[in-house]
Amino acid sequence: MDQGQDLDRRVKELIVRQLKLEIDPASIASSAPLFGDSAEGLGLDSIDALELVLGIEKEFGIKVQDEEVGVKAFASVDALCAFIESKAA
Repeated sequence: MDQGQDLDRRVKELIVRQLKLEIDPASIASSAPLFGDSAEGLGLDSIDALELVLGIEKEFGIKVQDEEVGVKAFASVDALCAFIESKAA
């Protein structure tokens, strides 16, 4: 498994664990929106966002500095992976 796939899996597992979702991490579409009311997304809200930021910071040892970056970075699992990779580089 390459690093990108591994990161994708870790992020999905983190989302499910951190937010105590009762779904299979593999069932989360990498490109689906995490927030909002779209049918294919997870429909997360601002409380979930805070939990997710805490989980990402703890798990990957990175800081999510400002809200605007956070909004883009947390758009989807793909966006989150790209954000984490850019911070880790």
